[in-house]
Parts: sequence; structure tokens; C-alpha cells
Amino acid sequence: MSVASVISVLDDDPYVRAAINNLLESRGYIVHTFASAEEFLRSTDSNDTSCVIADVQMPLITGIDLLTQMRAQGSATPFIFITAFPDESVRVRALKAGATCFLGKPFAAADLMQCLERALVAGDETME
Repeated sequence: MSVASVISVLDDDPYVRAAINNLLESRGYIVHTFASAEEFLRSTDSNDTSCVIADVQMPLITGIDLLTQMRAQGSATPFIFITAFPDESVRVRALKAGATCFLGKPFAAADLMQCLERALVAGDETME
């Protein structure tokens, strides 16, 4: 990886954001964290992200609603969803909306890293 990928982490739980931030920074990624989808959408960082890791259930705009909105605007940014409530119908909805991965909390760091690698490869292929 010559240029570090920018990963945006969206979760309303500050401890989850910090844990994922620390994991990804230790692997050489540039990480931007957001407490909500609205905060992410207001940020100029939203245009430069290589992948979004988002909680499914957030106040106001859910992770799936954010993905749907971004796809409607033409964004092909890969999404990984994380959730404390890994309901099968929500998983199906997330994947149908275009998510690369869907992980239930707590998840192993190795599982998240595997999902991220897959998402970044898929994102690179979309850019070509």
C-alpha cells in the first residue's frame, strides 16, 4: 500500500469508534471518526474516504439509509456494517443495499481486517 487508504468510522458509541480507530491506525490507515451519519455528511472528509465502516443503528440516519443515500448520489464507496443487533433481515437489507460486509458486535479484529481488505479491493476495481 503506497498511499494509505482513508477509512471513515461512523458509530454513536465513542468506545467503538476509539477501538476501531486504534486498530486501523496501527495497520497504517488514515482514520476519520464520526458520531453520526449527519456529522459524516457535513464533513469534507466524506469525499475522500476509501471505505466507510458504519454502525447500522444510529440516531436520525441509519447506516443503511446513509448507504442508500450515497448510492443514489452516485457514490461507489465500499461500506462495512457493524451492529450489536445482527438480525438476519437487517443483514439481508444491508447486503442488498450494497454493503461489502456485515459484522455483529463484538467481532474479531481479524474479521474486520479481512472485510476491509475485501472492501478496498472492490473499491479499487470500481474506480478502474
